[in-house]
Amino acid sequence: MSSGTDLTHLEHDVLEEIAAATDLAALDVVRVAALGKKGRVSELMAQLGKLPPDERKAFGASVNAVKAKVSDALDERRSMLEAAALTTRLTHEREDITLPVRAGVALQGRIHPVSQVLDECIEIFADLGFEVAEGPDIETDDLNFTKLNMPAEHPARQEHDTFYFNPKPDGSRLLLRTHTSPVQIRTMQTKTPPIRIIAPGRVYRCDSDQTHTPMFHQIEGLVIDETTHMGHLKWVLEEFAKAFFEVDNVTMRFRASHFPFTEPSMEVDIDASAIGKPGQWLEILGCGMVHPNVIANCGLDPEKYQGFAFGMGLDRIAMLKYGLPDLRAFFSADLRWLRHYGFSLLDQPTLGGGLSS
Repeated sequence: MSSGTDLTHLEHDVLEEIAAATDLAALDVVRVAALGKKGRVSELMAQLGKLPPDERKAFGASVNAVKAKVSDALDERRSMLEAAALTTRLTHEREDITLPVRAGVALQGRIHPVSQVLDECIEIFADLGFEVAEGPDIETDDLNFTKLNMPAEHPARQEHDTFYFNPKPDGSRLLLRTHTSPVQIRTMQTKTPPIRIIAPGRVYRCDSDQTHTPMFHQIEGLVIDETTHMGHLKWVLEEFAKAFFEVDNVTMRFRASHFPFTEPSMEVDIDASAIGKPGQWLEILGCGMVHPNVIANCGLDPEKYQGFAFGMGLDRIAMLKYGLPDLRAFFSADLRWLRHYGFSLLDQPTLGGGLSS
């Protein structure tokens, strides 16, 4: 385009195109064609270098004047089109204010069943006078096995059942705890009886199938004083089962068993009528009187102190109470599963208001 280009004609054409634009998209096309990097008005400025020096000033001023008019016309037309678009939306768009309110974040979120069951257990045992104790997931072989009266050849200490870390220079090894019993040991080493604690937390074992996972959750209980006996143990477990399964009565069966850290030891079954399946027995936990060797290993006098301990899988009792068929789904991170089986953030378990209301 030469310096003699009819700027008036160009200006007229561009202004007509702006006026003819019917929406913001069409207006943007006109803007790019006129003022873009390769637009008709922008290309005129590239002609300045080809003009004689005495003509450059006047030509540049004329092009800038056209550019200013085009820019003003674009801004004005854009304002008109935006106002028209808003008017159209206000005229045609409708909201049905009679529809239910959409659930906010507090109602959309869900508490995992394991977290809910943990809160339920804490609520029940707190009412029975227990306090919560915690410990590290990484433990020593001494606290996880030796002080619990487990001999060196015990199968649970083998690598096919326990996750070990690499040996230290002195030959000792750390491991991922296989139960929360080390918390009981730590408590007996640091507190003077009477002791009444529960120890919930994650535990780890080399096992994986429909009802077992390499990482799962346990809750254990410990009572140590001078007079506690097995009658107290049976009463605590019965009161827990009635409160947890929210029934007035529960039939329990105590079967003789063996655990290195309790003597005598028992496994406890409940009549499945507690979960609507009468005529069946469901194993829910193991328990017993704390072995005198364990008490002595913790620096206490077994001639003076005695007590009981029990332990159960939080995942297992959650499956029993809420009818969850597959343990692996607990750790699948499937939002559909969590929305179906999860609990409301506001549904805090209380004994007075109902654990699972």
